[in-house]
Amino acid sequence: MGRGGQPKDRTDGPERKCIATGEVQPKHGLIRFVIGPEGQVAPDLAEKLPGRGIWVSADRAALDKAAGKRLFSRAAKQAVTVPEGLTDQVETLLAARVINLISLARKGGGAVCGYEKVKAKLAGEEARVLIQASDGSERGKSKLSTPYQGDFIGWLTAAELGRAFGRQTVIHAALDAGGLSKRVVEDAARLKGLRVSDGETARRKGK
Repeated sequence: MGRGGQPKDRTDGPERKCIATGEVQPKHGLIRFVIGPEGQVAPDLAEKLPGRGIWVSADRAALDKAAGKRLFSRAAKQAVTVPEGLTDQVETLLAARVINLISLARKGGGAVCGYEKVKAKLAGEEARVLIQASDGSERGKSKLSTPYQGDFIGWLTAAELGRAFGRQTVIHAALDAGGLSKRVVEDAARLKGLRVSDGETARRKGK
């Protein structure tokens, strides 16, 4: 039940509590960690590793706080080892996960790249997600618009997008509705919490 005795809205799925902020939110906005056999904190992005999950908001400040304030030890009720640069490690793993999901969508025929192909997808109202490289030309990117009631991802670099499509660089891409698009959007949203984009380069918060 929520405040005032009203049923809690669970349309966004199961909820978990962040050990850094204390907030309860849908788990797709958090990152699950487990404690390995030797007491080391390990990210579990697929949420499949055995053991009790420890959840942290997908936010650079929250992860830095959890790692620096011994919050993992408190949550696990035991001494644990936090790897050096854990936040950066999670960002790298999340980026790789998003790139892999886009690649799988491409292989399944649910993703295209290139200005003209993306423009055609948008014009035909087939695209659900518009993806544009953070370091692409703002003038070129402004010519394409996010689909109505769709999603926009703009914090992957051209090189990262290129890896998803087997090319050196990619500036524009689009995902069809259904398939892997929901997973791409959710994992990309988590990645965004660890990055900011000024339109020219993907940077970590605070940098």
